[in-house]
Amino acid sequence: MEKKMPSKMVVIVIGGGKVGYYLAKTLTEHGHEARLIENDKIRSTHIANDLDFPIICGDGTRIDILESAGIREADAVVSVTGQDEINLVSCQLAKEVFGVRRTVARVSNPKNVSVMHRLGVDIPISTTDNIARLIEREVDLSGVKELLSINRGESSLSEFQLPDQYKYSGVRISELKLPNESIIVSIVRDGAMIIPRGNTQLLSGDRIIAICQNTVLHAFSKVLGIEP
Repeated sequence: MEKKMPSKMVVIVIGGGKVGYYLAKTLTEHGHEARLIENDKIRSTHIANDLDFPIICGDGTRIDILESAGIREADAVVSVTGQDEINLVSCQLAKEVFGVRRTVARVSNPKNVSVMHRLGVDIPISTTDNIARLIEREVDLSGVKELLSINRGESSLSEFQLPDQYKYSGVRISELKLPNESIIVSIVRDGAMIIPRGNTQLLSGDRIIAICQNTVLHAFSKVLGIEP
């Protein structure tokens, strides 16, 4: 049986401050399952009353708290507290103890970015902009490379690499039900660029250059049949 690309990710967010709150909310709005861990009881209660997804009150550096959040099911763990050491430890536990595929840590001190990398954090990020988009790309779209952010980050020019044994090799673009908010700009094949038409075929090894709104990026990849 062929492995299908998951349309929905389980993401555990550690830290219920402004960044964590809006990150979890954004991921939920994009159709993913967010679970938020926050150590402060008052803040946890406030978030639980405002948002409709699991809120776990506790320390994100504790194994039992991570387990209660369902970390064994998680596709990614994102630690965005204001303390770099907490974010590092949370990500290390997620990766080393539970084998989570992708970890993201907010870094308050930019000097700690290289340290985070060396200690196993997949994506240390010192800015809060577009964290949700980064998570989606790194976890669910490993075959996709963003070339240019467009319209203040709402859309992007991206490269989609078709595998060498592409299961839909020979399919014509007109036969694909691509999202309306996307368009294939060009195809790079054997070093040559092709301007596509409706009857243009997609072949194994092609590099597809497309413009997509970020809200349909997963749907576009799924239609192409790109595996994670």
